[in-house]
Amino acid sequence: MSNSFLEIKGVSKKFGNIVALDNINLDISKSELFSLLGSSGCGKSTLLRIIAGFEKPDSGKIFLDGEDITLLPPYLRPLNMMFQNYALFPHLNVKKNIEFGLKEERHNNDEINLRVKDIISLLELDGLEKRKIFEISGGQQQRVALARCLVKKPKLLLLDEPLAALDKKLRVQTQFELVNLQYKLGITFIIVTHDQEEAMSLSDRMAIMKSGKVLQTGNPVEVYEKPINEYVANFIGTANIFNIKEISKNFLIEELNIKIDLPKNAQMFQKCLIRPEKISIKKINSNNTTEKCTGVVKEVAYLGSYTKYLVESNNFQFYSFMQNREISERLKIKWDDLVECSWNNESIYFFNE
Repeated sequence: MSNSFLEIKGVSKKFGNIVALDNINLDISKSELFSLLGSSGCGKSTLLRIIAGFEKPDSGKIFLDGEDITLLPPYLRPLNMMFQNYALFPHLNVKKNIEFGLKEERHNNDEINLRVKDIISLLELDGLEKRKIFEISGGQQQRVALARCLVKKPKLLLLDEPLAALDKKLRVQTQFELVNLQYKLGITFIIVTHDQEEAMSLSDRMAIMKSGKVLQTGNPVEVYEKPINEYVANFIGTANIFNIKEISKNFLIEELNIKIDLPKNAQMFQKCLIRPEKISIKKINSNNTTEKCTGVVKEVAYLGSYTKYLVESNNFQFYSFMQNREISERLKIKWDDLVECSWNNESIYFFNE
C-alpha cells in the first residue's frame, strides 16, 4: 500500500465491447482538489461512478484512507457524490433537503440542527431555510446540493460537472467559492469536468483522460506548459505545434522555414510547442527581414483583455494572443496586415509525440 489517501489500482471497465476504462492507476492525496478532465466518452464519469460504488470495476482495486472499498456498496462508503443536476427534492424546503441524509442515518435532532446550522452559515444560505427549491436561484440550488453532501462530513466528495448548469459569470464566481470551501474544510474533492478553464482554475492536480486511459497527471502549470503529447497540448488551451528538422547541422521550424536554437538536451526531439500568448507580433511595412518569422494576419478576434490573431507564414497558420495593454478605440493590427512574429527561446517546449 502507498501513502495515498485515494489509490486507484489497475481499474478497468467494459460495457459490452466498449472499453470505458483501461487499467487506470491514480494516487490522490488527502485534502487535494483533483480534476478528471476529458472530452465526452473518455471514461471520467464512469471512473467517478466506480469510486462512488454505483458501478463495479471488471478488474482493479480502490483504496480510500487505507481501506479497500472496491466491493463496498455506496451507502457504506465514507464519501458523497454531488450530481450534475443536483438531484434536490422539489417538495422539500432548503433546510429539509440539507438534513435529509442525516435523518436517514438517524442522528439525534440536536446534532442535526447544529450541523445544518453550521453548513448553512458556511455556504451563505442564511434566510433561505424555509424556501422551496423552485424559489431559489440556480447558484443557490448548487450551494444547497453542496451543503447536503458536506453536512454528512464525508472523507471524499465527488462532483460530476458541478458548475455545468450555471451561466458563465456565476460559474467563475462559484469556482473561487469551491476552492475556498475545500480549503476551509480540508475534504478531498474529485471533480469531473470537460471544461479546461474550470479544471485549470480549480485543481491542485488534474488527470487528462482519453479513450479510457489517463494520458497525463500533474498540476495545471505542468500540464499546460509541458504536455506529454499533441492531444494534451491541443486539449488544454490553444497549441501551435511545429515540426523540427535538421539541415547541415542547423535546426529549423519546418513549417515556417526559419532557424531555431535548440538546447543541447532538446536535439533528440522532433516537435515543439509555442503557446499563442508567448508569440508577439508587430506591424511592419515590408517583408525585408531575414531569419525572422513574418506573416499576414488572416483573422482577428477582439476579446477585451486580449486580441486573438491568426497569422499565416510560409503557407502555415498559427495563433498569437496579444494582451491589450493600452486603451484604444481601434486595433493597431488588422486583417491582412504584414507582421513580424517573435518569441523567446525559453518559451518553446520540445517533445516527440
